[in-house]
Amino acid sequence: VQLVESGGGSVQPGESLTLSCTASGFALDSTPMSWVRQAPGKGLEWVSSINSRGHVKQYADLATGRFTVSRDISKNILYLRMDSLKPEDTAVYYCEKGWNVLTRTGRGTQVTVSS
Repeated sequence: VQLVESGGGSVQPGESLTLSCTASGFALDSTPMSWVRQAPGKGLEWVSSINSRGHVKQYADLATGRFTVSRDISKNILYLRMDSLKPEDTAVYYCEKGWNVLTRTGRGTQVTVSS
């Protein structure tokens, strides 16, 4: 099982980014998946989850209305579209197996929001 996050970067407040999580060793439609993040000096924070069938999505208050989780089963890639980014969204973002989890497995991808 391997999860590789990508797509992070440095953006200004109000801009958008789409993170990707390429999964290998298992199928994305076999398990719920989550995004979590860790800001500098802080603990892990759950961001969003999607169920195994892909039709149920849940977001933390911090993400509601700004972030969208999705996936491409044919490519086995999980996405997190982030709009209207704020400086407080600065963090390392991780994708994880499971629903509403607070774990980190891969290296994550850094998102920095600053003017």
